[in-house]
Amino acid sequence: MKLLVRNLDRSVSEAELKSLFQEFGAVQSCNLVMDKVTGESKGFGFVEMPKVGEAKAAIKNLNYKMVGESKVRVKKAADKDA
Repeated sequence: MKLLVRNLDRSVSEAELKSLFQEFGAVQSCNLVMDKVTGESKGFGFVEMPKVGEAKAAIKNLNYKMVGESKVRVKKAADKDA
């Protein structure tokens, strides 16, 4: 299941994001969206978790959780072809 993580503190690294989600299960991939000009985080990213149950546990436990200075939002990412 692909998850959208929004409202990330700009200082959070991909490694930190991945370890946050690994508490709930296997993480297939983790991508922070970066600004092409500045090279800084745009404050959101995607995490892919192969097991739906683990992904749902991550959503339930991490949505509205304080990470750094920001309260993150976690939800299932919309399909691109939808």
